Amino acid sequence: MTLLRSALLATALTLPAAPALARDMTPQDVARIEYTGTVAVSQDGNHVAYTRVYWPDVTQGEDDGTAKQQLFMADGANDVRAYLPEDMSVSSIDFTPDGSMITFLWADGDDDRSVWGVPVNGGAYRKIAGVADARVGDYAFSPDGSRVYMLVSAAPDEDRESESDDGFNSVVYEEEFRFNRMFVADVNGTETGAEPTQIEVPGYVSGFDISPNGETAMILTAPTPLVDDSLTSQRVNLVNLASGAVTVVETPGKIGDVEFSPDSMNLSLVAGVDENDPAATTLHMVDVMTGSYTAVNEGAAEAVMDTEWMADGRLAALVHVGVQSVLRFYSADGEQQREYDPGELILTSLQQGGNRLMVEASSPTHPNELFAFNGGEFTRWTNHNPWLSEIDFGEQRAYTYTATDGTQIEGVLVLPVDGVPAGGAPLILDVHGGPEAHESNGWVTSYSNPGQVAAGQGYAVFLPNYRGSTAYGTAFSKAHSGNYTDPEFRDLVDAKAALVAEGIADADRTGITGGSYGGYATAWSSTYNSEEFAAGVMFVGISNQISKVGTGDIPNEMYLVHARKWPWEDWQNYLEVSPIYYTDRADTPLLIMHGDSDTRVNPGQSLELYRYISLRRPDTPLRLVFYPGEGHGNARAASRYDYNLRMMEWFDTYLETGDRDAELPPSRPDLMIEED
Repeated sequence: MTLLRSALLATALTLPAAPALARDMTPQDVARIEYTGTVAVSQDGNHVAYTRVYWPDVTQGEDDGTAKQQLFMADGANDVRAYLPEDMSVSSIDFTPDGSMITFLWADGDDDRSVWGVPVNGGAYRKIAGVADARVGDYAFSPDGSRVYMLVSAAPDEDRESESDDGFNSVVYEEEFRFNRMFVADVNGTETGAEPTQIEVPGYVSGFDISPNGETAMILTAPTPLVDDSLTSQRVNLVNLASGAVTVVETPGKIGDVEFSPDSMNLSLVAGVDENDPAATTLHMVDVMTGSYTAVNEGAAEAVMDTEWMADGRLAALVHVGVQSVLRFYSADGEQQREYDPGELILTSLQQGGNRLMVEASSPTHPNELFAFNGGEFTRWTNHNPWLSEIDFGEQRAYTYTATDGTQIEGVLVLPVDGVPAGGAPLILDVHGGPEAHESNGWVTSYSNPGQVAAGQGYAVFLPNYRGSTAYGTAFSKAHSGNYTDPEFRDLVDAKAALVAEGIADADRTGITGGSYGGYATAWSSTYNSEEFAAGVMFVGISNQISKVGTGDIPNEMYLVHARKWPWEDWQNYLEVSPIYYTDRADTPLLIMHGDSDTRVNPGQSLELYRYISLRRPDTPLRLVFYPGEGHGNARAASRYDYNLRMMEWFDTYLETGDRDAELPPSRPDLMIEED
């Protein structure tokens, strides 16, 4: 970003945006959207820091790259300022216990990522602690601020590196695990020359925290670094820092947010209720001394997303209820006290210090921004996309319909900017992944979500919380378990029928898109239910449930949460819930996109579907696009922009007209990049 653009950004964050003529949102706009990232509040509540997340704007000729995070300080509404240069991309921001420094992880040149700090009252940033030839992944200070605990990468293997240099670089699959390590260092160690001391920890550590009284460490571990173990076998370990005694919190399900109470006697733990629970959405209270735990909201039709203990001993909980959100307070023993409705805001994270509570939230007209909660009110502090005042947004609202079996299904509906024409608008179903996730009535536009870009081009967009989704209770999220495709994908056909019946959607111009499990939904809808959908855009999706087990990195999670049986227990059933089995029906023009380095859903899943359709239905419009170096979702700015252009061009070609026989669009989209 140029100095001029940086200066304009600083001005935009302190002055109200000037009015402009309304216009539709474009893919170029999506490429430059910025968000608030992580937030930190000093323990006394006097200071607030956060990161601004952005990608290089490739539409303006900037060099391609991944997301960057710039450190900002916030002093009040519209009173924020960059606190480090834009070329310093930092992570894991926090404050020292005395609040004198903002701390962060950063790699200085050729050095590995270490813990750094910059004085709150001004001054040069400096390195606080690090470990030679290792990257720090997480850190926490002792309560008195004299020591810093660090989670770092595995020790260098000099013999292996030497062999690799000689060309012997073979990899033994799922055997050569590299376990990370924990160290504790004197905060002044970089000045005195004191070396960090290693702490022995059980298993593979993914996160940790130190209790406010400094006596206990909370360490999240799994048996191995495998993703499957992190989802099915992760546990909370409570380590007495004086004796080394370990107490394991024997929760059976997935683990989410974990926080120490101010008196260090309890943990708030968001976790699954059993090994078959698709998601960590239930709040538990844990006794630190014994490791015993009690569920607080088990069975409620909601999902707890984040928690923060207030300095006065109350627990603040961010709760999603369907497509909306609330801020709820509990007493220290888990009794519900008060609840606050943020209106059109969708709360996404909490952070507190000295009873000052800061939240991140989005809305239908802006992505994540920083808000202060005080006296029951949410006050917006940041505006990182002032140009959004120029955009003419389509109406966005919650929408509920009745499925075939009478179940009520909710989602988020975005209407065309210019309204729904007679006969209905072309409709895009935008299906979330998981399916243990959910859509909220906040910001719904991104590089892979058509949202307001589609609304500006005359499309209606519906984001369904089909069965298997969270935020409606564990029973609802388990409804798809052992029942691939039905009822979950039948809910999608029922969504189309309901929107057509209301005159919102055109039955002959309904399309579908989604990534991961949403890509599976798109593949199913473009084969088994092809007669229902006039165009599909599938991203990192599943096409063959048998080979998915053999090539993905979460087979046990898929078994416990989704399938509930193995392929060899019923090969035929696994085939019959695989889109490749129905490619003889594939009449839906289908664009398939996939990162070629995806370990979650092997890119071969996309290749299989492409190959079977091209062989069995050669006249069906079909295209397969691989993104080199990308994984389970596109991380680089150019890949993200390219994806958005291709998705909208595909829908414009086949869905806007409803002509399934239209010619393929050009293999390379018009990038419309402004050169320097």
